[in-house]
Amino acid sequence: MRKIYSVLRISGLIALAVILAETTLETGEASSFEKYPVLWLILGVVILIAIGIEASVAALQNTLYYSLKPEARVRYDEAMAAREQDRFSWIRKTYDKLLDKKPIEKEDEIILDHNYDGIKELDNNLPPWWLYGFYASIIFAGIYLARYHIFDGTSQREEYLMEVAEARAAVEEYKKNARGLIDANTVELLTGEEDINAGKAIFAGNCAACHKIDGGGGIGPNLTDSYWILGGGIKNVFNTISEGGRAGKGMVSWKTDLKPEEIAQVASYVLSLHSTTPADPKEPEGELWVDPDARIDEVEVESEDSTSVKIEMDYTATEAN
Repeated sequence: MRKIYSVLRISGLIALAVILAETTLETGEASSFEKYPVLWLILGVVILIAIGIEASVAALQNTLYYSLKPEARVRYDEAMAAREQDRFSWIRKTYDKLLDKKPIEKEDEIILDHNYDGIKELDNNLPPWWLYGFYASIIFAGIYLARYHIFDGTSQREEYLMEVAEARAAVEEYKKNARGLIDANTVELLTGEEDINAGKAIFAGNCAACHKIDGGGGIGPNLTDSYWILGGGIKNVFNTISEGGRAGKGMVSWKTDLKPEEIAQVASYVLSLHSTTPADPKEPEGELWVDPDARIDEVEVESEDSTSVKIEMDYTATEAN
C-alpha cells in the first residue's frame, strides 16, 4: 500500500510540474517542452528528487519498525490494519445511507407474506437518493410553473429569437471590422478619401494600361460614361474585377493579386470616375446602366390629347460622355 501511495504522490508531482510549465510559459500553440527542451532536464531532476525523498522516508520507517520490540510491532501492525480499514469507511457509510437497505441478517424483519414457489418478497424502503431526487423534481416543477406560466417568464422561443438577434448583430459588427470577408454580395460603395486614394493607386498600377489613367479607355472600355458591358454599380464592378471579364476579351481576374478590400477600393474609385471628362474618351460600349436602387421621381406631363399622364424619370441615368 505504501508503494502505491508513493507512486501516486510522484505522479501527482509530475502532473503539477507539467501543468505549471504549460500555463505559466507563453509558447503560443506549441508545447512548453517543445519550445524549451531544457524543461525535460528540469522535470527529470524533480522526479529523481521525489524518488529519493520517498526512498529515504521508506527506509527511515523500516528502520524505526525493526527497532521496535516484538510486542510493539504487533500493536503497530494492528493499529495500521485498523487505520487502513477505516481509511475509506465514510464512503461505505454514505453509500449504505443512500441505499437504506437492510443487512442480509436482518431481512427477516421486512419479509412480506407473499410466497411464490418459495420466492419471498422484501418490503425495502425506497432508496433515499431516488426519493430526494423525486422531491427535488416536484419543487423544481413548482418553481418552473410559477416562473413561466404565472409570471410570464421568457419562453424558449423568445430566448431563441433574442439569441439569434444578438448573434446577427455580432456577425454584422464583425463584418465591419473584418473587411477581408467582402464579396460581390456584401460589398458597399466606399466614399472615404482614404479608400478612394488607395483605389486610385491600385488603378494606376494595374488598370491604367488598358483603361488609361483618367479612365477614358484604351484597350479596355471607357469607365467614365454610363454604359457598361457587364453591368454597373459597386457589386457588378467588384465582381468584374474579381472574376474577370468575358472569356477571351482580355480582362483577367484580379482576385489572386488583390485582396477583397483592395478590390472594393479600386471598384469604388472606378465609380468615382463617372461623369468626369477624360482627355480622349473612347466610344461607349455595352448597355446604358440604370441603377435599380436609384431614386425615382414622378412628373406629370400632358399628352397630345391633353390627358394628364405620369412618367417616371430616373435622375441617375445620364447620357454617355
